[in-house]
Amino acid sequence: MKPTTLKEIAEALGISITTVSKALKDYSDVSPKTKKAVTDLAQKLNYSPNTFAVNLRTKESKTIGLIIPEVVHHFFSSVINGIIAEAEKNGYLVIILQSNESLELEKKQVELLMNKRVDGIIMSLSNESNDDNHIKEILKREIPFVQFDKISKLIPSSKVIINDQKAAMAAVQHLIDQGCKKIVHIRGPVNPQNAIDRFIGYKKALEKNKIPFDSKLVYTCESVTFQEGIDFAKQILEEHPDVDGIFAITDLVAVGVLSYFNDNKIKVPQQVAVIGFSNWFMSQVLTPKLSTVDQPSHLMGVEAFNLLLEEMLCHKEGTPFTPRTIELETNTIIRESSMRIR
Repeated sequence: MKPTTLKEIAEALGISITTVSKALKDYSDVSPKTKKAVTDLAQKLNYSPNTFAVNLRTKESKTIGLIIPEVVHHFFSSVINGIIAEAEKNGYLVIILQSNESLELEKKQVELLMNKRVDGIIMSLSNESNDDNHIKEILKREIPFVQFDKISKLIPSSKVIINDQKAAMAAVQHLIDQGCKKIVHIRGPVNPQNAIDRFIGYKKALEKNKIPFDSKLVYTCESVTFQEGIDFAKQILEEHPDVDGIFAITDLVAVGVLSYFNDNKIKVPQQVAVIGFSNWFMSQVLTPKLSTVDQPSHLMGVEAFNLLLEEMLCHKEGTPFTPRTIELETNTIIRESSMRIR
């Protein structure tokens, strides 16, 4: 069935299209009687405004784009919830796209969102993102843009981050305080800034405690998966049977490590203490419960949207906007997997 138009309502009531439009927008120069007649008929005929036409007139789509590396990770699903909650409060819809850690897919998704004329874009970069020309195109087109979690320091946009170096240092310091002297780091891929910073934090904690850094104790994930945690745990015990501590890039990898240790009767934390990163909900239901670094993921989503909203409003009003970086606090959550000293 064809959608009802303003013209049809106007003809049925014998008034102008302009009057119908004003009545639906509750203009004060239209009488209450006319407003009621228009709204009653519009409701009866299931009239809905032409969104495309409204967008052309207001130069707003009331939609934003969100690109994340993966949806299944608890951290990103919590960020999404924070963004959607704030977006709904402010009358925006969110288009969610998943890059699957692929640079090529990420580029296509950026192009798609720009062609959809979204009002702004929020993004966490993929692990393959070592080419930022597609990001520069967002800024060139003056589309409000916010980065979070996995970011590029070279892109002059607003950002919501944590201090990954500081958080990693605290996690490794905890292992050292528990008596660990030979600590393995299962790190992330070489590109993402957060993986780089967590690796630097690991090295700084060792240096601070006068423990020599040994590159052989660093294992690099390709995809940051549960299976990699299992595989690395096996490899670590074969190559370094005297290892007594492991700091993993994420809880997902740490859970893989614990799974292998449990299956092979390796006592945690008595033989090897383990700590992860992100405070995934599964970390609390494992045996032993996993120590981890708590990232305020929901708050990160809230802050990312509000930063974007601030820039979108400035863009709409034609006022200058200076990108800002919000750094959120983290906490080291100590549980059974690393508590060797009580």
